[in-house]
Amino acid sequence: MAIESPSTSAAPAASPPVASVPPRLSGRARLVLFVLCAAQFMVALDFSVLNVALPVLGKDLGLSTTGLQWAITAFALPSGGFLLLFGRIADLYGRRRLFLAGLAVFGGSSLLATLAWDPASFLAGRALQGLGAAVIVPTGMSLLTTTFPEGPLRDRALGISGTLLSLGFTVGMVAGGVLTETLGWRSTMGLLALASAVVLVPAPKVLEESRTTDRPRLDVPGAVSVTGGLLALIYALSTAAERGFGGADVLVTLVLGVTLLAAFVVVESRSAAPLVSLPMLRRRTVAFGNLGGLLTFSMMSTVVFVLTLYLQEVLDLSPFATGLVFGVQGVLSVVAGMYAPKVIGRIGARRTLALSLLGQGLFIGALLGLGTESGVWLATAAVSLASMCHLGAIIAYGLTVTSGIPNEQQGLATGLVTTTQQVGLTVGIPLLGVLATTQDTLFDGVRTVVAVAGAVLLAAGAAVAAGLRRS
Repeated sequence: MAIESPSTSAAPAASPPVASVPPRLSGRARLVLFVLCAAQFMVALDFSVLNVALPVLGKDLGLSTTGLQWAITAFALPSGGFLLLFGRIADLYGRRRLFLAGLAVFGGSSLLATLAWDPASFLAGRALQGLGAAVIVPTGMSLLTTTFPEGPLRDRALGISGTLLSLGFTVGMVAGGVLTETLGWRSTMGLLALASAVVLVPAPKVLEESRTTDRPRLDVPGAVSVTGGLLALIYALSTAAERGFGGADVLVTLVLGVTLLAAFVVVESRSAAPLVSLPMLRRRTVAFGNLGGLLTFSMMSTVVFVLTLYLQEVLDLSPFATGLVFGVQGVLSVVAGMYAPKVIGRIGARRTLALSLLGQGLFIGALLGLGTESGVWLATAAVSLASMCHLGAIIAYGLTVTSGIPNEQQGLATGLVTTTQQVGLTVGIPLLGVLATTQDTLFDGVRTVVAVAGAVLLAAGAAVAAGLRRS
């Protein structure tokens, strides 16, 4: 990949080193960055574009209020469960090849969800979307880090990618409200089908194939155990949100999920080429950094989910007005993304992570002041400020996890960061969905979720601060 940089031949000896001038991206490198960032933007869009359309979608397809979480979980479950597996397959058989296949699956399944005729066909489309995302996310990140060398170019590329992820969530919330209000909920899925086509057309021409040279063996036992364990565990939690923990299928799959995840730990400790490096997980920066990342993603996604229901079902806001509430949240998140690196530069990534978790917990706790007659302004302010802290935590936990890791192990470290993000998005809604849907009223359920999420984040901030102080 050609990278343009200023020439050093004519520089006088006394002048500052030309290396301090940030190198420029070549035209082809810009196209590669566009394709990869657009794909990540599209996946981020999918996590939010449907949120404000859920009540309308439920009435149209016949999904109950408790069943609405499956519209989110059906996507998040495979996207988190298969992430490690597809990331390793891409290393073995080609990242570009798998990336293109993921785009095709994502686009086709988005079309299926657009044309869905009943809950089963819609949820099937969402599940296939999640499967496509599980391919796109790790292969896209691998293509980005292998295309742009470590240093200013990679930092710049990752910064652009991270900003677009936040922007994708923002655009999704606003676009979801506008589209649902004007064209109906199906247009939100149609937008994703169109976006995948826009990315898929130029991708084969600008991306070069990339794979590891040593061709490590695929850790099949590890892949089977972690994928099966996550699928079983999330199924159990999601089903319990609808029917409680008394059902035989819930208990069986819950035990199966825990057992498979325990087996995964044993398998990884004995594998020559593990999906997850257990010695790396013992590093305090990796363990506590990923703990903070897991909880910031899981709690924030759940709070956004229940607030969407609160604004429309309790306060009777339209999808468009609900989208505007979360639009403010997204704009402030992008602003936070611009200033978070400066804060990290002054106080360090570890302190930023701990303080961001504490701030997020405090602002989410402020949502306990919501009422059944009013609460729009409080919801807008509190969730926006919480999201600013959330984005600070996202950037800080990624830097915390990867700091001090040798270059040859950076792939494993960044893989853990990505997996933590996807698993956090996967487990939050079904886990706390049990609390939201088993109360006497939806309003009581929202208050319960807000209280638990705030308390969890405050505890996480304290734990991360204590754990990283000694590292």
